[in-house]
Order: sequence, then structure tokens, then C-alpha cells
Amino acid sequence: MSTPRFLTLPPGVSEQQIETPIGSFAALEALPVSGVAERWPALLVPGLTGSKEDFIAVLQTLAQAGRKVVAVDLRGQYETPGPDDPDAYTCQALGWDVAALVSEIGAGEPVHLLGHSFGGLVVRETVLHGTVKPASLTLMSSGPAGIIGPRERAGRVLLAELPEFGLDYLWSNRMEPEALRAGVPDDIVAFLRKRLLANHPTGLMTMAREVLDAGDRVPELIGCGLDLMVLYGEHDDGWPPALQAEMADRLDAECVVVPGAVHSPAVEAPETTASALTRFWNVAESRILQHG
Repeated sequence: MSTPRFLTLPPGVSEQQIETPIGSFAALEALPVSGVAERWPALLVPGLTGSKEDFIAVLQTLAQAGRKVVAVDLRGQYETPGPDDPDAYTCQALGWDVAALVSEIGAGEPVHLLGHSFGGLVVRETVLHGTVKPASLTLMSSGPAGIIGPRERAGRVLLAELPEFGLDYLWSNRMEPEALRAGVPDDIVAFLRKRLLANHPTGLMTMAREVLDAGDRVPELIGCGLDLMVLYGEHDDGWPPALQAEMADRLDAECVVVPGAVHSPAVEAPETTASALTRFWNVAESRILQHG
């Protein structure tokens, strides 16, 4: 569970509904407060139990570099509705959703694609589908296969308890005590409760299975022709930092370790994270424009 740094939208950031041929998606869209969006846009995809609000702390800074930046709720997450069909929530199915979003947001331009945690497993499916070619791909606090460590244990608890007890039980007995022990402010605790209970239970169950049981698809990404970056906190308690560094090496990707951050660098170290992303995106654009 990640905690947004603040919930009041900063200047230049607005709530949007993105209409695609396969459905409508709730989003936060950031545009430069001054100047124009002359650079290629970016799409940010959240992780399990997360939402577009996990990126609030970086949106304004990223947009001020001269690009439109969009953070979305995946199908079944928070403010994006989803069906009862479990097949709608696999990484592969969600990857098609992201492809549709890329086409809509880019409007003919390449789009920088970022996936956080479970979102990283989703966006790599988007790339492997091959129907859209992003400007670049960033895997943030994500890994080569199913998650391990403390977050794996939390995922298995979710799978065991959600069908029997429901979301209210998970919140009251698992997630709220965790937030209170961490000293999360009351208004943020209230938001986290609202967000969790808004998730589609079938979607949450399927996504949890996907993040636990994902296979290693790194070999299929090798040679994809994209600028790649693996970015994670130095104290990540999801996929171990050493495993993410190894993944970056396998992909011949840039590897950025965010000092002091854990599993949510965009929340825990927003300025460092935004700076790394802006630099990476600008370099990727320059390379593509120079070499085609």
C-alpha cells in the first residue's frame, strides 16, 4: 500500500475521463502551468491496490518539463469501473487496455510508458503485444516474475481472506492497522479506505494472483528496440533491489536506485524520481528523433 504525498491537485493537474474504444478510464492529467507541451506525453500505470493518486507528487514536476503526463486507474481500480469477468484483469488483458490508452493519449505521437509494481507487469504486456510502440519503457519497483518477500506474503493473505471476509475485513484488520502504525495522517487514511473499498473484488483477486504467479518474460523484452529504464528504491520490500538490478542488466536497461525510497519512489522521493524520469525521457526522445 502506498500513500499519496498530498491529495489536493497541484496547479496544472486535473481529473479526466479518457474515452477509448474499449471503455472509459479515470485519469489525472498534468499539463505545463507555463509554456506548452512540446515534448511527447507520458502514461503512468499504478500497482495492485494503487491508483492514479500515487503519482500526484510527481505530476506537476514532470509536466513542467514540457509534456502532458497522464496517470490512470486500471480497469476495476478505484474510479475506473470493471466487469465481473476475471479474464478482464489478467496482465495480458490489462496490457491491451493500456495499449488503447497509449493510442488515445498519444494521438499519433509516441508515448513514454511507466508501470509501477504490478503496473510494470502490465505495461510489459503492452509492449509485447506489439500493437503500439512506446517512446520508452520504465519499470518502477517491478520485477522479472512474481513478487517475493513481505509483499508476497501480503498478497497471499489477500487471496485467502478476501473471498471469505470481504474488503471491509481486509481494511479493518490488515490495512488500517498498518497505516496507523506508520503514522499516516487521518485524511490520507480515509482516502486509502475509500480507495480500497472502491476496487472491484474480482479484479483485486485476479490482479493479486497475477502479481504472485507471473512468469519471467524478460527474455521476450530483450531486443524490443525501446529505451528501457529500471527504477526502484534502495530499500524496496517488494522485488529485492538486487533482483531488479539483475533484470536491468539482462535488459541492458538504465538502472536508477532512488536513495531512501522503499517501494513507491514517486511518493517517497518525488523530486529525485521526477528528475530521473525527465532526464531519461528527454534522452530517449533525442535518440529517436536523431536516428528514427
